[in-house]
Amino acid sequence: MLGEFEYLILSAATRLHEGAYGAAIRQEIEEATRHRCSIGALYTTLDRLETKGLIKTWMGDPTPQRGGRPKRMVRVTATGIRAASDFYLALRRVSRGVSWEANRIAVR
Repeated sequence: MLGEFEYLILSAATRLHEGAYGAAIRQEIEEATRHRCSIGALYTTLDRLETKGLIKTWMGDPTPQRGGRPKRMVRVTATGIRAASDFYLALRRVSRGVSWEANRIAVR
């Protein structure tokens, strides 16, 4: 089963499609979660996802905006899509019938 951060990366990369690379994925995650995303954690997790066969990465063309450095591009594989879909469905099943708003009020 995927971890939460792995799921966030797969979701962001899928949403970005052709524009999926490290910095763009990081920005997507930070905007969605409203939390800082460590670049080190991101690249470590990208390596792990690639080892698991859930993503494929390659170096894109160098760009002037990056001082001539290439971007590490990311594509989610069919196996990655299945893993993310399974994670999402499990999350939905375990959350069925739970109202977090009601629980938030009860805790106060």
